Amino acid sequence: MVPEQADPVGDQLRRLCGVAVDTVPAAGAGLSVAAKDSQVGLLVAADPVSERLEELQVVLGEGPCVDAATGRRPVLVADLGQEGSHRWPVYAAAVHEAGFRAIFAFPLQVGAAQLGVLDLFRTQPGHMSGAELRRAFALADEAVMILLDRQARGRSGGDAEPFDEASAAPPELFQAQGMVMVQIGGTLGEAMARIRAHSYAENRRLIDVARDVVTRKLRFDRDEQGTI
Repeated sequence: MVPEQADPVGDQLRRLCGVAVDTVPAAGAGLSVAAKDSQVGLLVAADPVSERLEELQVVLGEGPCVDAATGRRPVLVADLGQEGSHRWPVYAAAVHEAGFRAIFAFPLQVGAAQLGVLDLFRTQPGHMSGAELRRAFALADEAVMILLDRQARGRSGGDAEPFDEASAAPPELFQAQGMVMVQIGGTLGEAMARIRAHSYAENRRLIDVARDVVTRKLRFDRDEQGTI
């Protein structure tokens, strides 16, 4: 997902994912920023495959990112084949198909505030060493500082606006949620659920489905899944 206009915070977090791949090390890395009311927040990754797997957790509502955010603790799966199929049957299959065999999720949080999750993917099963874990935690802390700095500059009258989900998400996705909410006569959460379901059923990216809604190529009726 790449917004049409420049997003300094997104660029910084995307670079951080690249640094994670190089220095932890990992075969892939993605980062999701927490959102409210089922809205999609900022999502960045080091590469297109990691980005798709990060987005898929939003679509499915399952995966280590979801568990780490909900449980507010790291989710470390050293062997996806043994553990993943029981915890996240659909998502684990997609990760396995992409060639990854281990995944590690680190929540981005400060106090009671849950800001997001950093996910690291590996092609070989195995636990992270102590040094690797410390590096991953340090990167998660750096991501938190990037997000908090955005908030602080916004509150002090700087160039940045306070970080929130609406400004972080691609504008088409936020707009599509509102349109679908009206179409189905439901809530924003229900609208997002319908968009997610269509994305999964058609094996399409959320942003592509959202763009079809915004351009009126796709609409959702109260009792239907959506038609083009």
